[in-house]
Amino acid sequence: MDRRGFLKDMALGGLLAGLGPKLMAQAPKPAKWPDLAFIQGDSPAKITKEAVAVLGGMTRFVAKGDVVMIKPNIGWDRTPEMAACTNPEVVKALVEMCLNAGAKKVVVMDNTTNQAQRCYMRSGIQAAAKEAGADVPYVNERRIKKMAIKGEWLKDWDVIQDFVEADKLINVPIAKHHSLCRVTIGMKNWLGAIGDPRNQLHQRLDQAEVDLSAFFKPTLTVLDAYRILVRNGPQGGRLSDTKLLKTVVAGVDYVAIDALGASFFDIPPAELPFLKLANQRGLGEINPEKLRIEKRTV
Repeated sequence: MDRRGFLKDMALGGLLAGLGPKLMAQAPKPAKWPDLAFIQGDSPAKITKEAVAVLGGMTRFVAKGDVVMIKPNIGWDRTPEMAACTNPEVVKALVEMCLNAGAKKVVVMDNTTNQAQRCYMRSGIQAAAKEAGADVPYVNERRIKKMAIKGEWLKDWDVIQDFVEADKLINVPIAKHHSLCRVTIGMKNWLGAIGDPRNQLHQRLDQAEVDLSAFFKPTLTVLDAYRILVRNGPQGGRLSDTKLLKTVVAGVDYVAIDALGASFFDIPPAELPFLKLANQRGLGEINPEKLRIEKRTV
């Protein structure tokens, strides 16, 4: 049973709903592949492509005929240099790689916080993704349905069906300061794949983002840390709120990526409740000494 058919069945409820995360787990990786690729350089597109190449290339993650959903952060009406949204060149590079790997269709989408048309345009993501050949639709309210999340805290929520019907999910967050949970990286990015009122989740935000990450289980996570937001997040608004790192981090273990991302803010991973929860649940590694990290400059 393919992922799309499985998740359609899961939307109807029943026994298979609870088995979803296990069935979608990644296959064991050969020893030649590192856990994380840590790539630095002047070109966002070039370091993104190098990061995926280090992990085995996009054909490791995307098969011919796949429908691929790329989930950047497009939540804010901000230009790329403000570092509130994912860098559009990173998104464009991923779209190109997916199509070159044989994807039938690539979709780029987010449930924005500010008005969607403004966010898609000012972030630069809409134009970049379309130029690369992706579909870049706005969220259709009629395509939002309640589903069983089966998390330890979040039991069910309205989910945008485009995300669960895709064959592969690629999470492309940007590393940012956040006023409620200190940082927002990959795990919190899944709040953009569900319906409102999302502010109700803020009462237990750490638990919510762990439960949502386990539900969506991305095939690949690519962290945009080319320019990060170090204060006044998650929206920012001044160039002085940002820091230029010229870095991309990629891997299958999304918990490990968030843990490494925390280091950009000088925060030990164990200090962040959502990372401790995810690690305790066996969703990923937060100790960098247990990870094989390949670092390159291109």
